[in-house]
Parts: sequence; structure tokens; C-alpha cells
Amino acid sequence: MEPLQRENIRLAATVMIVRDKPASSDFGLEVFMMKRPGKGDFPDLHVFPGGKVEASDWQPELCPDMTDAEASERLGIEDGGLRYWMAVARECFEECGVLLARDRLGAMGFDETQRAPLQLARQQLLKEELSWHGLLQENTLTVAVDRLVYFSHWITPPSVPRRFDTRFFLAALPDGEVAIADTQETITGEWVDPSEALAKQVAGEWLMIDPTLRSLETLAAYKSVDEALTEVGAERHVLAWKPELGKQGMQPFRPGFQIDEATGT
Repeated sequence: MEPLQRENIRLAATVMIVRDKPASSDFGLEVFMMKRPGKGDFPDLHVFPGGKVEASDWQPELCPDMTDAEASERLGIEDGGLRYWMAVARECFEECGVLLARDRLGAMGFDETQRAPLQLARQQLLKEELSWHGLLQENTLTVAVDRLVYFSHWITPPSVPRRFDTRFFLAALPDGEVAIADTQETITGEWVDPSEALAKQVAGEWLMIDPTLRSLETLAAYKSVDEALTEVGAERHVLAWKPELGKQGMQPFRPGFQIDEATGT
């Protein structure tokens, strides 16, 4: 497997949780974003939920809907790809309380009676009183890896002291779930139209880095969550790699993956 860290570069995973706008609104989707505090990694930035891949994220038995060979092939690595799916599900629950998991009957989402116990478990997880795989096992849950779609690959440029080799994913908000930002690691969390988020950057109200901006530009083109998941799942969203994007940290979507710039496919 890839080492979790090589020199000053740490493996990481990020997820864009999306939902359709309310019926009374215009067509389109919203993505959940959070603001980091003015310290630590990515200070004052608006970001998507995510974090470091941990050694404990190697739990293939808790990801029954995908083999490690399938996950690794999608990322273009030899093995260990399933760790990213596990990591991003864990970080999603830690940072915004959204549980991308299925119960023993294969159902996703949870009702009001389940919300309080799971939120208590989330606090225990954040305090390291409970492990992620322990939470899943105690509640007979497995990670819904098939609902997490690989989106892009970025590595923090060399000019930054602490760098991250990050895989981005896309997922729909499960029915009945509510996203609530973790105030220990973030300041605020909110649902936002991708176009509005980009406008806030232009107006100087928000601060975002290139991987976030390019991701928002892609999401802004979709009229619904279904359309976004379909296009990304079919890998029709991938940007052609260019030197200027490479300087910002963009990596090829997968080794050998080619895009015809004339047709965009």
C-alpha cells in the first residue's frame, strides 16, 4: 500500500456532500461547506469535509459493496484504495455528522429516534473515546462505498510546508440526515449553491484554494444531484490536465486517463 506519509506529504480524503435545492427554489444543487478557524491546516478557508487517511481506515470487511481491487483500480493505484472510501466516510461523520453507512438491511439514513444516540457516538468519536470501526460494528453498520463517487486528485504544491495528497469524492446527502459542522475543528457550516460560493470568493467574502474552486465550478454546471452523480460516475466531469492546473496541485485523474480537449471526453 501507499505509505500514509512520504516526506512532508500526507494522504487525505475530502467529500462534497450535495443535496437538491428545496422545491420552492430554482433548479440546482447545494453543497455543504465549512469555514476553518484561523489556525492549523488551511486557516480561515472555506472547505469541504475531509481529513487525513489513518492506518485504522484499512477495514475492508466494513466496506462490502466494493473490493479493494475495484477501489484501487478507480484511483489508479496498486492496492489500499479502499482506505480512502473508509477515511472519507469517517471524516464526513466526524466533521458534519452525516453518516454514509447502511444498516443490516441495507438502508441508509436514520430517523429522529436514532439521531440522538448517533450524535452522542459522534462526540465520543471526536473525543477518541470510541473508534470509527467500533462505532460501525456496535451499530451493525457498513460504509456505503458505492454512494461515494471518486471526483479528483490534488497534491498541495511544494511551496506549502505541510502538504496533502488528497482524493476528492462526491456523495448525496442521505434521506433524513442533517449536516451539522463540528465546532471543535470548524467555525461554521452551511449549505450553499456552488455559484454563490464562487461569487463570495470573487467578492472577497470567502477564501478558498484552487482545488475547492475547480470543484465548485464543476458542480455549478449541474441542475440536480442525480445529474451530478451520473456525470461524475461516468467520469465525464474530469478536467484535462494542464501545466497551470498542475502548478496548483492538480494530478491526473488516474494514470493513463486521457481527455480529448477538442471534445472534452
